Amino acid sequence: MQDNENRPYQQCTRCIMDTTDPEISFDEKGQCNHCTEYFKLAPLYIYDGEKGDQARDALIAKIKEAGKNSDYDCMVGVSGGVDSTYVAYMAKKFGLRILAFHFDNGWNSELAVKNVENIVKKLDIDYQTWVVDWEEFRDLQISFLKASVANAEIPSDHAFLAATYHLCAKYNIKYFLSGSNFATEGILPKSWGYNAKDVKHLKGIHKLFGKIKFKTYPLLGFNREFYYTYVKKIKMVRLLNYIPYVKEDAMKVIQDELGWVYYGGKHYESVFTRFFQAYYLPHKFGYDKRLAHLSTLICSGQITREQALEEMKKDTYPAELLAEDKEYVIKKLGMNAEEFETILNAAPKSYQEYPNDEKRLKFIYKVYNKLRGR
Repeated sequence: MQDNENRPYQQCTRCIMDTTDPEISFDEKGQCNHCTEYFKLAPLYIYDGEKGDQARDALIAKIKEAGKNSDYDCMVGVSGGVDSTYVAYMAKKFGLRILAFHFDNGWNSELAVKNVENIVKKLDIDYQTWVVDWEEFRDLQISFLKASVANAEIPSDHAFLAATYHLCAKYNIKYFLSGSNFATEGILPKSWGYNAKDVKHLKGIHKLFGKIKFKTYPLLGFNREFYYTYVKKIKMVRLLNYIPYVKEDAMKVIQDELGWVYYGGKHYESVFTRFFQAYYLPHKFGYDKRLAHLSTLICSGQITREQALEEMKKDTYPAELLAEDKEYVIKKLGMNAEEFETILNAAPKSYQEYPNDEKRLKFIYKVYNKLRGR
């Protein structure tokens, strides 16, 4: 089996990452760079008992102090998924005054909507929704699909970040609590995507393939991010890095206490994301994000390698659901089946084939992170 013309297939002997990541490397034991890097960084980002408790208590105190002159101590983005739901649950447990924020890009599943409604009702927290202009967003999303790049989720990811900062500034909130975390998301190959913050890349692809000018689509860019973080002093915090986060345990808690219902896979609360991760990426690029997700769970001790390999054998996208989702995506994007199949079967392209600001942004963020002491 070969993943490209020159390199034989190989899979890590410690996690399950493999050569579908073209940049993967292995040591003499057959262990890959991803899990090696994970264990190197884990002491910095994984909860470690009493020391972690002290760091968390200090953080909560800072958040409360920063919010004393505002209506809210923090904002939490709620998608209806496990991570964000558990963040909201724990933030409430810690006594924080929360503004829940939901980003609606038009692709929410009915189950995700119900989960969000349950979360805000049972936690008794205020709730704000950001709804994107569908025609603008659809045009941008189609542009990325036509560009044939791996990260077709950039239109959502970029807008979510921009909306997050905008709403924090609007409500004078200094802390945004993110559901992203190291324990379950510490591994993700860079070759499988690209930086969603790159405005030059986003605008470049839209200019080549789009038809509708931006009027309301929220743009971020480094200058705006610098303004929000240095002038408005808004901080994004990964709360789950400060607590013992075991996904299976967290799911049970939110099911029992919030009436949360599982939707079948990581980030599957969105119909488009489900189609993107379970079909578009594997079919077009050979990327299966389950490899990264399960490898992270192996490294964090939440599952064994054998369990991960068994999980990979399961069909997470039954033919009936795939057909249903595919039809829905085509119709919602306003395309016909032939046009959509042409896009799906077009040759994959790298983000580097389109305008991008990668080199400049790498330099800027290197300096930026040094200034922030990171």
